[in-house]
Amino acid sequence: MSDAAQPTAAEVRAAAEAVKTALDRHLAAVERRTGEDDPAVYEAFNELAAAAEEYDELLYDRYDEVTPFEIPGVEEPLPPYRGPEEPHALSVLIRRDYTVAEPQRLLAQAERVTTAEEQGGPGLPAGTVHGALGALFGEFEPDEIASRHTEFGLEEGDSTLWVTASDEPAEPGEWLEAPFEPVDPQRVVCRFDISAVFDEESEDDDLDLDDEDLDPLDADDTDR
Repeated sequence: MSDAAQPTAAEVRAAAEAVKTALDRHLAAVERRTGEDDPAVYEAFNELAAAAEEYDELLYDRYDEVTPFEIPGVEEPLPPYRGPEEPHALSVLIRRDYTVAEPQRLLAQAERVTTAEEQGGPGLPAGTVHGALGALFGEFEPDEIASRHTEFGLEEGDSTLWVTASDEPAEPGEWLEAPFEPVDPQRVVCRFDISAVFDEESEDDDLDLDDEDLDPLDADDTDR
């Protein structure tokens, strides 16, 4: 980083003071905790994490020094839960993305399904990918598709599962016309995400550790 872009000593000092203030607020929130999911503790934690990260960055930019802080990163943290304390109903929302990696395999699998159903009939009429998808997803449960996706010529993408709480169960047919309307994030009890980006981050961390753990003598040997 160039000298012109470096933070000033005063900016680093101000960031350090912000960490101290955020630390005091976090401790006070913990001492006044009203329950396991107290939103005040959640907000104080996020403020402390942001202040510590800012200080760490400025300290490094100005003095080429780091802190011992390790802030757990969450790409899109959920807001504090404000749903019912004792939910009487819940909804499970699942999204799984796939890429049609092998269309011919997909078509062949769909044709087997339709041929078996029609007892030797013409099979998939148009031989289209969207028709094949309709046949397979109409025949197999989503969990079976997920476990056998390679067999069906599909490649997994990102997936997520959200569990949301409700005061009362929905009436039959109530949400069928618009089942995927935006969900209130404050009623999300928990969520589980799967993405290749997490694997990439782990690989990057492993590479960093490997570089740090490399013995200097070994490094010299590689240059010979």
